[in-house]
Amino acid sequence: MNQEFTKQIQDWLNLPHEQRDYAKGALYLLQLTGNQIMYRNLMANPRRNAEFIERQLQKRLSFRLQKLTHAQVEEMQSQVDTIAKKVLTPNSGENFKQGKRDDHDQLPDEIQALYVENLGIVQRMRELHMRLRSLSSEDNPARDCDRYPFLKELIDLDKKLHSNWETYDHYTGEDGAAVMEADAREESRKAVRLINLAKGRYAKKPSEELKSQILDLYGKVINPTDKLKKDLTDLGIL
Repeated sequence: MNQEFTKQIQDWLNLPHEQRDYAKGALYLLQLTGNQIMYRNLMANPRRNAEFIERQLQKRLSFRLQKLTHAQVEEMQSQVDTIAKKVLTPNSGENFKQGKRDDHDQLPDEIQALYVENLGIVQRMRELHMRLRSLSSEDNPARDCDRYPFLKELIDLDKKLHSNWETYDHYTGEDGAAVMEADAREESRKAVRLINLAKGRYAKKPSEELKSQILDLYGKVINPTDKLKKDLTDLGIL
C-alpha cells in the first residue's frame, strides 16, 4: 500500500471544505477504484458531488490507516457471519419478546430504554448486513476497503447490543443504578490478588507510583478484610 498516496488523501481531507479541489478528489477515487464511469460522472460537476467524494475517500482512508490485510478482513467477515446467525435470524423478533423481563414496566426509564435501543440496533444491523451482501457477487467480489466499514460497524454494534443486554438483564438496584453484582465481585477479587502481589514489591521498594496503583485497586475492593487494612496501614499506604 502506497503510504505517500495515503498521506495525500489525508491531507486533502484535512483541508477546509472551501479549499478542497474536488476534481482532484475525484481523481483520487479513480486511482483507488479504477472506476472510469464513476469518475466521468463525478467530473461532470465535482463540487455538486462533493459529499459523495468526501464520504468515499474517508471510508477508504480509514481502511488504509488501519493497515489491515486481506486475511484480517476475512476474519472480520467470519465474525460477522457468526453474528448474523445468532442475531439476525428470522425468529430474532421472537427472541426479543422472550428476553423482555416480567418486571419491565417497573424498571427505571434508563433501563427500559436499553431494551428499546437494542431493537433499533438490531434493525441497523439488518440494514448493514443487507448492504454488505449486496456489495458483491460470485462474479464480482467486493474490495476489502468497501467491506471494511460495514464489517466494523456490525461488530461494534454487536458489542453494544450485548453490553446493553448485560445491563438490562442484571439490573437489581432500586435506586436506578444498574448493578452488575457478579462482575463487581469478580473485580473485587481480582483487585485483592493484585494488591497482594504489589504490596510485596512496595515493601521492598516503595514508590509514589506503586502506592497510587495500590490505592486505586483498594478502591475496587468490596468490604476489605481487617488483615488487608492492617497490612496496608503498616506499609504506610493507608
